[in-house]
Amino acid sequence: MAPSGRKHGGKAGKPAQEDQTIPTFDFEEERKELSGSEEDTREGAYVNFLGHLGEVQNMLERFGADINKALLAKRKRLEMYTKASLKTSNQKIEHVWKTQQEQRQKLNHEFSQQFLTLFQQWDVDVQKAEEQEEKLANMLRQQQKVFQQARIVQSQRLKTIKQLYEQFLKSMEELEKSNENLLAGAQNELRKEMAMLQKKIMMDTQQQEMATVRKSLQSMLF
Repeated sequence: MAPSGRKHGGKAGKPAQEDQTIPTFDFEEERKELSGSEEDTREGAYVNFLGHLGEVQNMLERFGADINKALLAKRKRLEMYTKASLKTSNQKIEHVWKTQQEQRQKLNHEFSQQFLTLFQQWDVDVQKAEEQEEKLANMLRQQQKVFQQARIVQSQRLKTIKQLYEQFLKSMEELEKSNENLLAGAQNELRKEMAMLQKKIMMDTQQQEMATVRKSLQSMLF
């Protein structure tokens, strides 16, 4: 922008140089020429004045044309600088945008890889957990089967023990009854034998007494 001002100042100075060559109205010279008639003097002055006005008008037109040229050149330079600045800005913005896009893509790729790795590990952990859960469920089912079988066996054992105990009680009762019957039979047999023995003893005693009496009688008689 600074060069534009310098160039514009140079062109603006050109009319100033031309202004030095513009003929000026010399009133002293006009006074000297007033030796003629007053009308001639006035007409000459008017003609000179009109000539000066035409020159001033031409000078102003040239000055305006120079200003227009300077403004047009300045406008073109401004457009050129603006286009160049916009192009540079667009290039910088595009470079920044590409850099940011590459950084975003790189960041997204890195985090995507990390997330993908974590999700894969998570899936593996879930599969292991499911496998462990299935193993645990199988173990629980096996333990339930073992417990059920143990309960069945224990129930059978308890039933067998109960039956054996009942059989034992029954056998004990039968044995006690048998012992009682045997004891009663033995007592009856003993009573019978004691009665027979007593009867035999009595019979033997009577026989001995009878023999003694007989001997006594025989001795008395004979």
